[in-house]
Amino acid sequence: MKQWFLDGTHRVPIPEPSEYEVLVKFHAASLNFRDVMIANGQYYIKTKDGVIPGSDAAGEIVKVGTKVTRFSAGQRVSPIFHLTHLYGSVNDADINHQLGGTHDGVFCEYGVFNEHGCVQIPSTLSYREAATLPCAALTAWNALYGGPRQLKPGDVVLTQGSGGVSIFALQFAKLGGAQVISTTSSREKGAKLRDLGADLIINYAEDSEWGETAKSLSHRKRGVDFVVEVANTMAQSSQAVANDGCIATIGRRGGSEGGAGSSHSSMLATVRRILVGNRQLQEDMNAAIEVSNLKPQIDGRSFHFRELKEAFDYFQKGTHFGKVVVDFD
Repeated sequence: MKQWFLDGTHRVPIPEPSEYEVLVKFHAASLNFRDVMIANGQYYIKTKDGVIPGSDAAGEIVKVGTKVTRFSAGQRVSPIFHLTHLYGSVNDADINHQLGGTHDGVFCEYGVFNEHGCVQIPSTLSYREAATLPCAALTAWNALYGGPRQLKPGDVVLTQGSGGVSIFALQFAKLGGAQVISTTSSREKGAKLRDLGADLIINYAEDSEWGETAKSLSHRKRGVDFVVEVANTMAQSSQAVANDGCIATIGRRGGSEGGAGSSHSSMLATVRRILVGNRQLQEDMNAAIEVSNLKPQIDGRSFHFRELKEAFDYFQKGTHFGKVVVDFD
């Protein structure tokens, strides 16, 4: 089989699953910002030397170990981001079991995983669509539905930009009956966000006080209930959030521009850092996607496995809208 490293594609034998493992033939994968950080040596934890990158993929189980009980050959699955994070809060041990970081990832034609480190993908999605879910989609779902306070109909959600997490947050918020206010600096992308269901668009390049604008535009005029903070704009997010609201800061990207309490000490809101999510949340999310027939937003440009470097270069330019997907077939 072929597997992709930062220095190119190598050919190696197809691995064999052990007693409790499954062998997955991948059909598609997608890129995340963390893949670029890892490639550039900027990731926040030490990664495995010579790691196979990639955390998001979907494929078919082609072989199971003799003691596997959760799956059988022929089922369609994705591996989970933190391979040991099955339920509850993430802990240090889970953080050190990251696919495509501390463990070899999914930019390979076949992979073996412990049966507990995989989930079935929604039956309503293609492999390309399902390959967008494990990191960005689950992060967005966790931000809205994984905390002590969960989104309810009538809430207001503020999303930032048009990256994978932000678009999924928009879609999941509309699924839950929320008003969605989205920021962008591009009129073209603003129109696409409206097409996906955003109720209001704020151009942050034209409105430096967009936090106050979002607060005034919220249908209750009291601010937004959830901010999905991905852009290091905590000062403006703090202006936008309602009392008793939640600012979900994503990974190590959101929330470094001024602390919520530094310049806005009167803000009565929860700041909650999100680091993807557990397997139970992913299974809940997949069920919601299947029942609602929600479709992930995929960028219009497609790549083949042999074009992974080109996919990375395209992703880094930031001109894409939705998830950048790589086809293995």
